[in-house]
Amino acid sequence: MKSERAVMLVDCQSFYASVEKAAHPELCNKPIAVGDPARKSGIVLAACPIAKSYGVSTAMRNFEALAVCPDLTIVRPRMKTYIDVSTLITEIYETFTDLVEPWSIDEQFVDVTGSTSLFGSPVEIARQMQIKVMLSTGVWIRAGISSNKVIAKMATDHFAKKSESGVFELPVDQIESILWPLPVSQMYMVGSRMTAHFVKMGLNTIGDIARLELGEFKRRMRIRMGRQSDIKAEYYWQTARGIDPSPVVARAFAKPQSITRGRTVQSTKYQTMEDIEPLMIELAIEVCRTSRRYNSMGRVVTVSAGTGTKGFSRQTTIPSPTCLEHHVVSAARELFKKHWSGDPITHLAVDLSQLTDDSTYQLDLFEDIEKNLRLATAQDHIKDRFGGAAIIRASSLLETAQAKERAIMIGGHYA
Repeated sequence: MKSERAVMLVDCQSFYASVEKAAHPELCNKPIAVGDPARKSGIVLAACPIAKSYGVSTAMRNFEALAVCPDLTIVRPRMKTYIDVSTLITEIYETFTDLVEPWSIDEQFVDVTGSTSLFGSPVEIARQMQIKVMLSTGVWIRAGISSNKVIAKMATDHFAKKSESGVFELPVDQIESILWPLPVSQMYMVGSRMTAHFVKMGLNTIGDIARLELGEFKRRMRIRMGRQSDIKAEYYWQTARGIDPSPVVARAFAKPQSITRGRTVQSTKYQTMEDIEPLMIELAIEVCRTSRRYNSMGRVVTVSAGTGTKGFSRQTTIPSPTCLEHHVVSAARELFKKHWSGDPITHLAVDLSQLTDDSTYQLDLFEDIEKNLRLATAQDHIKDRFGGAAIIRASSLLETAQAKERAIMIGGHYA
């Protein structure tokens, strides 16, 4: 590869399901999915390739998965085990380079620019990683290789995952012939809504964006999305052209732009405001606790809810940035009451965004903000040491609350 940098995005195939198959050899050649087998309406968290061949997919309901694959074995998730295996895989990558940046529990960026003189070409390094990870964990990994993180990510998602070898190298000088013909929906960080905008602008492929001059693309974006779209336009234009100067940072986790907590719930249990409010309070508490962990405060509160027929997502800007629960709960409650149709809900989420550093904050004539922040921080320390249920609100003792049960879970699942 001509480029000086050699960056990989390494992905674990069907990670949760692969870990379970390694732990249960008797399931090796059988279709399995990871989920809660006790809940027919629960969702599939991961499915092995055999299950996927029958049509089982992530986020499918358990009963739907069993309908398309009657022989499917649903295995209860073990989140702590998955975290431990992910950590072990990181340590394996670190035997090749110290520049390993976790992207998610099953994806990591790896910069091997300085490792080729010791271990061979980037492709050879990727294959050595595959062998080591498979022998150590039973998990098959796929690696997309290029000169930066954005191209490596797309090389993994669109080529390495579909390659029998699981390794695909995408040099910068081949982006135009390999990447640009792809549908715009396959460009990194382009979801369904942005795809719809691009298609209505006549931009159907990644190359349609890349071939435009930046000024012309900004002009079209402004017409479609308003004057505030220039930053987005520049980001998507650079992504289409494979421009990404960001480094791979060892063990780095980026500070979030927003903090969201949500739950999928049984509609039969969440029909009235009295049913819903305890869960809303708990979600706000989790959001604010996470915000304080990142030393952040937010000014925009968003509430999203789903019902059997439709849902809504609405936001409001509060007077000053906060990370205190009662501020977020108050804003969330008013938003929910204003836009809720009264139908039973199937999903509820609370989000805090427009985050700023918490080193400075607005004082209030009618509230001792500093005292309340010290109290919230003290509660955080107690929960960190003794568990999330060490301190709970009285509302969390009600039937529709979930804090006590979720305190013994990891990532919403039993360890």
